[in-house]
Amino acid sequence: MPDISGGISGTGNLYSGVTNGANPAVVPVGGAFLGVQAPPGPSGLVTQGYPQGTAITGSTSLTPAIQTVWSREILFQAMPILRFEQFAVKKTELGVTPGLTVNFMKYNNLDVDSVNGSTLTEGVRMSTRALSAFQYRINVAEQGTAVAVSELLLHASFDDVMASASRLLGRHMAQSMDYQARNTLMTAPGSEVYGYDDAAPYQGASSNIYDPGTKAATAAAVTGAVAATNKYYLTPHTVKDAVQALASLNIPRLGETYVMFAHPAQARRLRDSPEFIEVTKYAAPGNFMLGEIGRLWDVVIIETTQVAYAAAGAGNNYYEGLMIGDNAFGHAVSLPVELRDGGVLDFGREHALAWYAIWGWGSITPQAVVRVLTN
Repeated sequence: MPDISGGISGTGNLYSGVTNGANPAVVPVGGAFLGVQAPPGPSGLVTQGYPQGTAITGSTSLTPAIQTVWSREILFQAMPILRFEQFAVKKTELGVTPGLTVNFMKYNNLDVDSVNGSTLTEGVRMSTRALSAFQYRINVAEQGTAVAVSELLLHASFDDVMASASRLLGRHMAQSMDYQARNTLMTAPGSEVYGYDDAAPYQGASSNIYDPGTKAATAAAVTGAVAATNKYYLTPHTVKDAVQALASLNIPRLGETYVMFAHPAQARRLRDSPEFIEVTKYAAPGNFMLGEIGRLWDVVIIETTQVAYAAAGAGNNYYEGLMIGDNAFGHAVSLPVELRDGGVLDFGREHALAWYAIWGWGSITPQAVVRVLTN
């Protein structure tokens, strides 16, 4: 460790010049040599944004070409995180027409006689039926967040600070988007299924390798003070229950499969099932969905930590997985995400970057969502 006792001094610099600077044990918090001390706390040099109410005068913006490059970089960095967004119905009409609301038209099915079907009688004219439909709407709003760095940091840092900022902004945008998508699905008044206790291969004294175990009777049984020996886990039987709930309502699949979002703690038990097919063992490898870890019959399992969970009591958690069919929710986009430059402040001593977009989420078919509640 070099002697830094004569180093740069002053609050907020890269490191503080102090006596005994050659001794790593006494280098103060906020010093330059990470790994021999506690991580630095926030300082005005790196993490402080613009003061509120400060006007930006004489600003210089990024060129459109640079904005396009960095906007693509934000999208690229966001891709590994996005899980829910890929299954939304996209609407971009607001990108070419004014307004903050996009309207969807949904037609009701024509009633069918379950006994005679549509049998006609010769000589009798067909009677006509009226079409019925309803509208639902998705409102859009501004989205975004910003970071600010100093000119000194840009010159003194060994890292490409602006590239790192774009990566962090991309991750932030992805998490923000996916949380909004998840919350939209969770508020849809669809069906609900529960986990099973003592299901094979953890059936206790039972020797039946197909033993489904005991299904939780209510949501309270899962979310309450669950005993360590009485947990209701996600099992293939729970997946079958969710499929039954969707199929009974004639909810179409997303292509050939339904899609289930599971927390890693939920997916852990599924991996022990001999019926679970890992994504690396598909007979016909193809284009996989983001986060896909495998499938059970006609259900694709998407693993994500963005599945909601909470404490269930007695030191346990409960998880709110989701299974969806086609046309479950929509994503209205008025302005796609892009990078914005805050200009130059304080004679070029401060710089700011932000991701900015205008979008909104909304439920389209609430019946196409099943909440999968397990421990």
